[in-house]
Amino acid sequence: MATAVETLDKLERRITITLPLADVQSEVEKRLKIRARTAKAPGFRPGKVPMKMVAAQYGYQVETEVLNDKVGRAFNDAANENNLRVAGYPKIEPKTGADAAQGTIAFDATFEVYPEVKLGDLSAAEVEKTKAEVSDAEIDKTIDILRKQRVHYHVKGEQGAHGDGGAEQSAQNGDRVTIDFIGKIDGVEFQGGKADDYAFVLGEGRMLLEFEAATIGLKVGESKTFPLVFPADYHGKDVAGKTAEFTVTLKKLEWAHMPEVDAEFAKSLGIEDGDMQKMREDIRKNLEREVSNRVKAQTKDSVMDALIKISELDVPKALVDQDVERLVEMTRQDMAQRGMNVKDMPFPPELFTAQAERRVRLGLILAEVVKANDLQATPEQVKAQVEDFAQSYEDPQQVLKYYFSDRRRLAEVEALVLEENVVNYVLGKSKVTEKPVAFDELMGNNAQA
Repeated sequence: MATAVETLDKLERRITITLPLADVQSEVEKRLKIRARTAKAPGFRPGKVPMKMVAAQYGYQVETEVLNDKVGRAFNDAANENNLRVAGYPKIEPKTGADAAQGTIAFDATFEVYPEVKLGDLSAAEVEKTKAEVSDAEIDKTIDILRKQRVHYHVKGEQGAHGDGGAEQSAQNGDRVTIDFIGKIDGVEFQGGKADDYAFVLGEGRMLLEFEAATIGLKVGESKTFPLVFPADYHGKDVAGKTAEFTVTLKKLEWAHMPEVDAEFAKSLGIEDGDMQKMREDIRKNLEREVSNRVKAQTKDSVMDALIKISELDVPKALVDQDVERLVEMTRQDMAQRGMNVKDMPFPPELFTAQAERRVRLGLILAEVVKANDLQATPEQVKAQVEDFAQSYEDPQQVLKYYFSDRRRLAEVEALVLEENVVNYVLGKSKVTEKPVAFDELMGNNAQA
């Protein structure tokens, strides 16, 4: 049975659990007898091993199981009796000596409880609602990007279906060059400073600026020697901050041909009949869907920031620690999938603490907002969200089946809908300022455009 609940801190509590020693011993003996029915030992048939040997072999394990079961059940009963919402897992420590009454075993269970969440006045909260539009200019930019993604190269000066690349026969920005190069520091070649048949596109920034500048203007067969100062923070520590002398020889020069915006181009984008207007409409729909998602994400961030500002609560450390563990594991798995060796890589928990604390804080606030205002996700909303996901796939029915066949996947959708319900509720109650955002800024593709 459990004693009264002790308050140790704002959220920290302690309960002392006492168990009659006779009850524990009785349960241990009972389980050992069951184990003895199938126990094996050299020289004995299964089930015929003497109880002393069974107890010697399995006694500690069985006793641990019994204590875990009984302490866990007693703790849950005590928490229910005292209407305690336990956050995380309790820390169980045995009491010894005079701390435990004769004939009993006693444990201290130290734990945290969920905090009271005090929501402030939403009417005083300030929220920015992001706004962005998709115009014909954005569609044109996207078409240009799609053309660049489908670029192919032809040797300059060689006549082909798309021409010979023009009169300019020297390397220019946008051309793909194939070169040999060799670098020396103080007249000595250094590791990584030499390559044959190395290809790259001028102007894409794959090479240092001095390297590209020296290559521009060369014709096939020509060479150029030039100095290059490696940046102090260059990834190659052996050459960082040093000056090298490079000699580059142009071996092949190709010009870029981008596809024309015509019916064939439209077909390459999945428009079967090659209709140009359908292509633009399809691009517009995709852009509007992406813009909508990013606008919602930015607005949601503003809403979450506003909720944090107007809410008062203490955050259970146990929940933060659990979330830190999840974030560490997610990071480890992500890096492993990228081909990185994470076996001996350290992941200091403090790197994730601030993020975990915010996530836990927001989770508690959202739960309170949902509970106080009945904002639970409805089946109709969940279905509509899944159908919206499915629109961007070739086979929407497969997407619907993917989500509705797995309760965990559906729970993820429910969580998204719930968040959207909270966002819409807060937008309807707070001071909202529209924040126009340029398309390129929202999409983060200025460099591509």
